[in-house]
Amino acid sequence: MGRPLRPRGKLLQEDARRHHRSLLLQQLFREGPASRADLARTTGLTRVTVSDLVGELVADGLVRELGAPAESRVGKPPTLVGLDADSTHVIGLDLSATDRMTGAVVNLAGIVQARHELPLDGATGAAAVALVHRLATELIAMTDRPVLGVGVGSPGVVDAAGTVIDAPNLSWTDTPLAASLADALGLPVFVANDANTAVLGEHTFGASGDGGLMVLRVGIGVGAGLVLEGSLLHGHLGAAGEIGHVVVDPDGERCACGRTGCLETILAVPHLRRRLAGRAAAEVLTTVGKQLGAALAPVVGTLNLHELVLSGPQELLDGPLREAADRTIRERTMPVSSAGLVVRTSTLGEDVVLVGAAVLVLSGQLGVS
Repeated sequence: MGRPLRPRGKLLQEDARRHHRSLLLQQLFREGPASRADLARTTGLTRVTVSDLVGELVADGLVRELGAPAESRVGKPPTLVGLDADSTHVIGLDLSATDRMTGAVVNLAGIVQARHELPLDGATGAAAVALVHRLATELIAMTDRPVLGVGVGSPGVVDAAGTVIDAPNLSWTDTPLAASLADALGLPVFVANDANTAVLGEHTFGASGDGGLMVLRVGIGVGAGLVLEGSLLHGHLGAAGEIGHVVVDPDGERCACGRTGCLETILAVPHLRRRLAGRAAAEVLTTVGKQLGAALAPVVGTLNLHELVLSGPQELLDGPLREAADRTIRERTMPVSSAGLVVRTSTLGEDVVLVGAAVLVLSGQLGVS
C-alpha cells in the first residue's frame, strides 16, 4: 500500500509546517469555506498556528478571504476563507488514447479550463516523447495563471520517479519521462500509470464512495488502478493493476507484451473494435463482458471491492459488456463478497485521466486529493 492520499493527523516536527499546510488545504478542498476557528477545531491545530498558516496561504494566492457567512450571529461574525480554485492551474496529460495524445489546463477544483490534443500518427520511442514535450509546452501557453505542475497519465509500468519502465504500445523502456519534462519545462512533473491516474481522478472528483475502488482503464491497452482504505495500491515494483497482461485465452491472439491471449487482446479498444466489425455488437460485447467478469471475479473476491468503474469509450463499455461483467462477477463470487458491489462507468467520462493527472500534482505539491 502507498501512503494515504489525504493527511490525517499531526506529524513529527521536521515535517510539521508542510503537513499542517496540507491539513488546512485538505479541509478547505473537501469541505469548502470555513472560519479560522472552524479550521482549528477540525484539524486539531492551535488558532495561532491556523492564523499564521492561513495568512501564508492567502499571500501565496491559494486561499482568499470570503467575508462573513450569510447567517447572523451574536457578536462579531467570523471571516470565512476558501480555496481560490483559479489562482493557479495544473497541466494534465493523457497518453492512453490509441491515436492521439490529449491534454488540458485544469483548475484546483478539477474543472477543465482549456483542452488541446496532438495526433499520435504512429509515433513511438523518442518521437513519442518529443510529442509529449510539445503538448505540455503548448498547453502551458494556453493559461495566463501560474502553473503548479504537470501531471501525466501514461500507459505501461511507471515507477515512483516517473520513469516509464515498460510501455509496449509506445515502445518505451526505462524512459525517464518525468525527469525529461521537468528539465525542459522548469516545473514539477508527476507521471503515473494511466489506470492509477484514472482511479485518483475518480476517487477525488468522481462519485466514488468510501469503500475499495477499482478503475479499469480501457484504451490502447488495459490496466487497473486501486484505492484501498484511502491509499493508492502500488504493489511490488509499482506494477499493481497490470491485469491487461493476465492471460485469459491461451489460444488467443499474440499480445504486444509477447504473450498470447492476454486480456488486452480481447478488451483493448483497437482489438474490441476489430471484433465488432461486421458482427452483432450485443453478442460480441456480452462475450467479452463474460471474459472480463471471469478475470475480475478473483480480484473482487479477494479485496471485497465496493466499486468497479469501467473507464473508456462509453459506447463500448456501458451496456451489454458492463452488464455481462457484473453478472459474471456475482455468479463467481460469494454473495458476501459482491452483495454491495457497484459496477458502473466513470462519471468523469473521457476526462478521468486528465483530471487524475491534475490530482497527481495537487497531491504532490499541496498534499490534497
